[in-house]
Amino acid sequence: MTRALHEPQIVSVWFPALTLERWTRVISQYRSVPNDDVPVVLSRDGTHGPVVHCINTAAQRRGITVGARVVDVQAIHPDLHIESADLNGDHALLQRLVHWARRWCPWTAQDGSDGLFLDITGAAHLFGGEARMLRDIVQRFAMQGLTAQVALAPTRGAAQALARYGPQHTICDHAALAAQLAALPVQALRVDADTNRLLTRLGLKTIGALGDVPRVALMRRFANMPLNRNPLILLDRALGTVPDPLNAPPDHVRFMARARLPEPVIDPIPHLKSLVDDLCVKLAKAEQGSRQLHLTIFRIDSEYRSVSLTLAKASRDPAHILRLFDGKLDSIDPGFGFDLLTLEATRVEPVVLIQERLDGTRDAQADVAGLLDRLSARLGQDKITWSTWTETHKPERVEGRAPALNGAPCETLVLTPDRPIRMLKPAEEVRVIYAVPEGPPSQFRWRRVVYKTVRHAGPERIAPEWWLDRPGTRLRDYYKIEVEDGRRFWLYREGLLNDGRGDDPRWFVHGFFA
Repeated sequence: MTRALHEPQIVSVWFPALTLERWTRVISQYRSVPNDDVPVVLSRDGTHGPVVHCINTAAQRRGITVGARVVDVQAIHPDLHIESADLNGDHALLQRLVHWARRWCPWTAQDGSDGLFLDITGAAHLFGGEARMLRDIVQRFAMQGLTAQVALAPTRGAAQALARYGPQHTICDHAALAAQLAALPVQALRVDADTNRLLTRLGLKTIGALGDVPRVALMRRFANMPLNRNPLILLDRALGTVPDPLNAPPDHVRFMARARLPEPVIDPIPHLKSLVDDLCVKLAKAEQGSRQLHLTIFRIDSEYRSVSLTLAKASRDPAHILRLFDGKLDSIDPGFGFDLLTLEATRVEPVVLIQERLDGTRDAQADVAGLLDRLSARLGQDKITWSTWTETHKPERVEGRAPALNGAPCETLVLTPDRPIRMLKPAEEVRVIYAVPEGPPSQFRWRRVVYKTVRHAGPERIAPEWWLDRPGTRLRDYYKIEVEDGRRFWLYREGLLNDGRGDDPRWFVHGFFA
């Protein structure tokens, strides 16, 4: 097919079973995969519980549809094999495929959650023509266990519609664009469900029928709709009357330093400084800093050993990075020697140059991030932690601990007068005398000492968190109690009499006030 040199060529690659095929490949590595005659459903979280996200052929033959509630489907088909879909893993796979697909062209981008766009303008002849190039795309994805449907068109809207609703390996030029799109349903334009129902009620079930209607009447109806949902704008983009450029993400830049040695050596430490200096120079040119480093030592017996480091703050300071490797290489077995070392910054972040002092020197005492790096490198990342706060009803769940290198510390929690300054973890059970069924405690015994209540405030009722707690968890009534010697306690009663969730209520001391 002869084309003008300026005519764009966009390939849409659609993976109709991406989630299921990736799940099958991952599961098969450590356990058996269900047979083809077993209905398999992969679920995701929905508004009212899990819903069907992906199904296999056996489940499709039973009439199960994507989007149905899992509990409803399971009630009809109790023998379903149900597992959770890994949406984050699918997204990560697509992001890797975006860059892997640049073997065919320099401009590629992700298409939603199940496809890719390839701008192959001027590149098809390198693969023997458009048809052979499409076959090569399908075959190479099949080698990775992915079923792909492809289509080529002058616009990405048309390529996207033809890949999903047209025949396999469709090749469409600008002259045949309107004719090939006319027979496709309007949902091929990727309109939302509400717009699709509206167009169906109007009798506009195909793209051709939508294009034949006078624009004036439809423009008034869809005037207030966003551009990415307006069917008229989507139609214009598919036909090429409105520009729709492909926004391709930049190539992944690898920051790596290598040291190739003329002969095998045993000790890697003398070569480490030059590696760190080389890597920091590359990071400085790109105005980046490293958050994660990976040192690999390649032995002459085809084996390798590696060491990884994580930094609390992005850095490209050679002295600081070199210091973090102190003692890290002592346990590495060099074997009969090694002749190649690589140091890669596997995670980078922009670093803004800030002058900390007027004389340009560095305030080492205020470098908390550097201190965290040194302590974590010496003691381990799980030994250096700081507080994290969580929005929750349960007081014992408010504060948690997280590794200091995982991110910035949270803001200081502002304590309200209703919360004690000291909490017991776990709360300690006490024996209480109180007026049943829901009276305040008049006396309690804690740690073999009897305390009598002088005054109290409460109760403050805290209900169970049904989305986290187990069924049958009892509510709590908290009281602020002041005893005879002036000390103030925070007590709570767990449960109520005859609440159907256990025996008699239990009392606990949960904290102390100032």
